[in-house]
Amino acid sequence: MSETVTGYIDHIIFRNEDNGYTVMVLKNQDGEELTCVGTFPAVSQGVSIEATGSYTRHSVYGKQFQIQSFTEKMPEDSLAMERYLGSGAIKGIGAALAGRIVRHFGEDTLRIVEEEPERLAEVKGISEKKAREIAAQVTEKADMRRAMMFLQKYGISLNLGAKIYQKYRESVYSVLQENPYRLADDISGVGFKIADEIASRIGIHTDSDYRIRSGMMYTLLQASGEGHIYLPKKILFSRASELLDVDPSYMEKHLMDLSLERKVILKEQEDSLLVYPSMYYRLELNTARMLSELNILCPEDPALMDRRIAGIEKETGMVLDEMQRKAVKEAACHGLFILTGGPGTGKTTTINAIIRYFEGEGAELRLAAPTGRAAKRMTETTGYEAQTIHRLLELTGLPDEEREGQPIHFERNAENPLEADVIIIDEMSMVDIHLMHSLLQAITAGTRLVLVGDENQLPSVGPGNVLRDIIRSGCFPVVELTKIFRQASESDIVVNAHRINRGEPVTLDNKSRDFFFLKRYDADVIIRVLIALIQEKLPRYVEARPFDIQVLTPMRKGLLGVERLNQILQMYLNPEDGRKKEKEVGQHLFREGDKVMQIRNNYQMEWEVRGKYGIPVEKGVGVFNGDTGILKTINEFAETAEVEFEDGRFAEYSFKQLEELELAYAITIHKSQGSEYPAVVMPILSGPRMLLNRNLLYTAVTRARKCVTIVGSEETFREMIRNEEQQKRFSTLDVRIQELERIREPSV
Repeated sequence: MSETVTGYIDHIIFRNEDNGYTVMVLKNQDGEELTCVGTFPAVSQGVSIEATGSYTRHSVYGKQFQIQSFTEKMPEDSLAMERYLGSGAIKGIGAALAGRIVRHFGEDTLRIVEEEPERLAEVKGISEKKAREIAAQVTEKADMRRAMMFLQKYGISLNLGAKIYQKYRESVYSVLQENPYRLADDISGVGFKIADEIASRIGIHTDSDYRIRSGMMYTLLQASGEGHIYLPKKILFSRASELLDVDPSYMEKHLMDLSLERKVILKEQEDSLLVYPSMYYRLELNTARMLSELNILCPEDPALMDRRIAGIEKETGMVLDEMQRKAVKEAACHGLFILTGGPGTGKTTTINAIIRYFEGEGAELRLAAPTGRAAKRMTETTGYEAQTIHRLLELTGLPDEEREGQPIHFERNAENPLEADVIIIDEMSMVDIHLMHSLLQAITAGTRLVLVGDENQLPSVGPGNVLRDIIRSGCFPVVELTKIFRQASESDIVVNAHRINRGEPVTLDNKSRDFFFLKRYDADVIIRVLIALIQEKLPRYVEARPFDIQVLTPMRKGLLGVERLNQILQMYLNPEDGRKKEKEVGQHLFREGDKVMQIRNNYQMEWEVRGKYGIPVEKGVGVFNGDTGILKTINEFAETAEVEFEDGRFAEYSFKQLEELELAYAITIHKSQGSEYPAVVMPILSGPRMLLNRNLLYTAVTRARKCVTIVGSEETFREMIRNEEQQKRFSTLDVRIQELERIREPSV
């Protein structure tokens, strides 16, 4: 039940300027103190407020008042006025000057400040200019108070209300009453759903023009979250119709209007009309242009290349087959080269040969991969330092809101390109269109770019199908390694991965040394087997800790989904212990020692790498979707938690930021992209056909280095191999590349 308290802010204990979260002490007219917490756009000591909320009890700090909404009250007497003016609420007035103002005007101070602020110049120490500045501040604060009260009527939180007011100022009233859907375009954190809710409270009709257009744009941007660059018109209208509960016939006119305003780009393809959000069309077009610009021939003497490759083989003991030799030569002869192939086909050996070749020319090389885990593995297999693409491009963490389609800012860009002769990027299947565009902007013509990946892996989490589209354009030199080398052919992980990829049956007789199938048909029995494998059997077998063994599952929900598995696995792998601190956040209970994963990109999160004695030796920003680590400490007093990520970075989370983490004893196969584990355990029983497909199974199996154990139904396993269906991803980078190459051809 909501209650109301009034008083003035005696002092502020803590304030997070990033999100407005504040802990403060409120004093009522009897002098009683009350600790209040909440999110406020701007508060100052000495300000009187009336707040609505509820009492809570904190385990450490005791009784608190959680504020849901508040109104700032103007001071009612001269003492309150002096306290308000002297609090710092109005810049340029300190405690001494506040005292002089109140002594000069007495009980009339409030009226003078609000109605005749120019008279403040009568007070010693206040010039006419300063009086005008004070007047402007008082008016601004009064306007903001009125606007916040207006916004709260429509259920808008204080935090969001402050953003809205800062954007629109006095026009906030007309914006909300005429077209609240503008909020979805103009303000980060406001999507179509929030704007639609506000619109319904204001009384805007379901079939209003603003609503239909905003809903169509929202549908397109939601599709980008599924990996799509565009939607065919038919699918766009169908999805938007379902969202808006409006007949698709209403949308044709609005699609043309959006096109005229350049918010969408329309392209005919065969018998379909493709609808792109303008930002994504430009991203694909510019990416295609930059790829084409790098695609230059760098002639080399064939005999000299053969001699140099033979020298590398002799020096390193490598033995390259015909396709691997071809790959080294293609990399040497072209500005852009793509190397692809499945597990065990010698990609790592080939990368090492390419590195040695360019090293012999005295070239400066840079190596990178999309994730910290993939970069670490690249470092281990090449002996060269590799880093994440974000670190290669020197992420600053500051959003660059000036450039649409570039949500984050990299120090390395077209104005400040990378200083390298050769750049090699591994695990390219994980790179989305945003990251590829940023990478290419930082590469100058003349720099060689080598892209390495397996196009049969799952596509990137973000929008686009970059590696597959580049290969399928047919416009760049590509070498696909297909031969499984003798040592790799002794591994059933490698052999079975290729069989799965080709849709061939896999033998499940358990005579293998590294690929096991345990037939179980009950979800709870499967979970008991998983626990026994992780705790007892696999650690000794693969010489790894239980935490290094990864459970991969196709689904988030259900009896064998990530959410249920993590709750159960936490109980066994990191049980409750009076010495381990815990923190509950939403549906998740976090405990010190938990295995956790970051579930969204946070470009502002600061991290540090520590050397001996815990002294920071490197600092930076950016923690990314899929980064995993261990929750080391929970600090209840500071309301923070510290995570140590696998690549040695430490990051401190506020309790509010813990929403960005989830337990990672079990993760979805999608989240495992680019990672490699000593052992993978995979429960398979039943689920949606769209999730149980060949592509997903292939990705899961190729994540394991020493051992794969699948527990569940052999019929479901075989059905996954047969099921070639996977969600079609709408992207056209290959088409854009082909268009540019056709334009270039006559001049070549």
